[in-house]
Amino acid sequence: MSEVSILPISPNGVYAERRLPVESAFERWWRRWLGGGMARSVSRDYAEMLALAHSHADELGRSSDSTLRARIETAFESLRAGSWQRPDFAEGFAVLREVAGRTLGKRHFDVQLIGAAVMLEGKLAEMETGEGKTLTAGLAAAAAALSGVPVHVVSVNDYLVERDAEQLRPFYEWLGLEVGIIVEGRSIPERQAAYACPICYCSNKELVFDYLKDQITLRGSGGPIALSLDRVYGAENRQSRLILRGLHFAIVDEADSVMIDEARVPVIISRTNDADALAGRVVEAIAIARELRTDDYVVNRERRSVKLTDEGRLRLLEISTGYGGFWRRAQWREENVRQALSALYLYDRDEHYLVDDDKVLIIDEFTGRTMADRSWEQGLHQMIEAKEGVTITGERDAIAKISYQRFFRRYMKLAGMTGTASEVRGELRAIYALDVRRVPTNRPSRREYLRPRYFRSRDDKWAQVCARVASLHATGRPVLVGTRSVADSECVSRALHRQGVAHEVLNARQNKEEAAIIALAGQPFRVTVATNMAGRGTDIKLADAALASGGLHVIATEYHEAGRIDRQLFGRCARQGDPGSCETYASLEDSLVVNHAGWWMRLLVRLAGARHAQRVGRLVFLRLQRRVESRHSDIRARLLSSDEQLEQMLAFSGRLR
Repeated sequence: MSEVSILPISPNGVYAERRLPVESAFERWWRRWLGGGMARSVSRDYAEMLALAHSHADELGRSSDSTLRARIETAFESLRAGSWQRPDFAEGFAVLREVAGRTLGKRHFDVQLIGAAVMLEGKLAEMETGEGKTLTAGLAAAAAALSGVPVHVVSVNDYLVERDAEQLRPFYEWLGLEVGIIVEGRSIPERQAAYACPICYCSNKELVFDYLKDQITLRGSGGPIALSLDRVYGAENRQSRLILRGLHFAIVDEADSVMIDEARVPVIISRTNDADALAGRVVEAIAIARELRTDDYVVNRERRSVKLTDEGRLRLLEISTGYGGFWRRAQWREENVRQALSALYLYDRDEHYLVDDDKVLIIDEFTGRTMADRSWEQGLHQMIEAKEGVTITGERDAIAKISYQRFFRRYMKLAGMTGTASEVRGELRAIYALDVRRVPTNRPSRREYLRPRYFRSRDDKWAQVCARVASLHATGRPVLVGTRSVADSECVSRALHRQGVAHEVLNARQNKEEAAIIALAGQPFRVTVATNMAGRGTDIKLADAALASGGLHVIATEYHEAGRIDRQLFGRCARQGDPGSCETYASLEDSLVVNHAGWWMRLLVRLAGARHAQRVGRLVFLRLQRRVESRHSDIRARLLSSDEQLEQMLAFSGRLR
């Protein structure tokens, strides 16, 4: 993608977004190759900017509020004129740092000025956990808004959206900048008012849904969809129904989570069909699938697919004969039973979904949070509902959909920040034209990485994890135990209860208490058992006694499919120069091995006894992570390619898919 300079919003109110041509696989591969080197550290690159900012500090510190406000006008003249070079940031950053000190009691560190400059240049800042990304994003957002550019600060959930906006509100209001907040449940007028503010904080989910609604409005040319929207909005003209005012500048927090991890599934606006016609079929499909023998089908957990054998097709025909009707057609019969088998043997309760209040809620495998607005496609969700015996909902038909890749590429300027981008820097460059710049820490890191430990069985692993936690707990050190699934977190909890170790559990069942639980994880004698990503974005502050005992100790109980997730978990300890340590406990029966090991790895694992588990584990896990990460990257690339091609094919009809 070509570089686009930020310019103030046009006075004619055009809905700003960037339309890009469909690119070849070779073009993306070339950009990936160019961006796949080491993420560059940027300390020296911004030395001149920092020196200029420091040169204004003493003068600004002696200035009155009225003088400081006058300086804002002059400090952002060059940016308003369209010149966005590093020296142009210096005076503005110096003014904003002084304002932050007066309104928030926090002055930006030099590394935060660097992070903000990286983002204003349209790049992704990789900043260690605990380095103050919220304050850094506020600096970049304020600079852009004061230059006349509307800004969306995008976060991963509603809690972080509200927390960050309210935390920085005094800073923004002193500057004369209104702040909008978009969270679930806001009305259309409230959303329009929030997006009209110079700075709007929103979650990626809410933002993309609002954009899709606008696309339906802009492209609709009559028909039932347009009429339905007219009834919903009650507006007389299409322009007044638009929610956003375009895609100008986005700062994406936890960018790897939003733009990589969540990018394998498109965002869809759908309508729900009548469930009655579907309910009988899915209940019958589950019943038939349960009658099949294990040699009637082949389950591939790595690719999440099920294949019927020839014997299975014959047996399926025999079993379904008594059902009649729908089941007489071979293609429908086999496809529905394959989905039923997938629901039974590929999707596990408390790992892939929760059952709560008569509903099946999908668990995001990367964040550990439930996704109440999501459902599996092609009848799979209804099959799982039938499997669990809950009320069967109607199947959803897509009205409009878009991938995260194609959505974020439409911003006139895109930037982001995260603690873990180096591993996917090539993909970020290939898909989003985002270069990764590594920002140094404000203080030297004191994190201690202990040697990973591998065990032959999961039972051995859990026993050793609990013994380790009990040992650390006795010394008064706070401990955070990271698990991959809800089921595992509850398994650890039961084992700790048996040993009499007091602890808190944080998983998808405690979404509402997430921030409160994780914020206390740094207190002495505190043991917290959490799914790996629970509480991401919430600071763990250490009590003095916890610091004296060695700081927070983090135990990862399983390797994730993406190595970045493991690194994010370890980033919970030793923040801002505090002491801390981390280690991994894994077994050769963990899901990464069970679901993704090839035949030779499975043979190696089978032959490895307790004596050789350590050696085999070192060989197996890193190879499997790289393999799975590569496959997920291919899935995201195929999704973007098909998304672009589908848009081209449907463009003539005015539909958005």
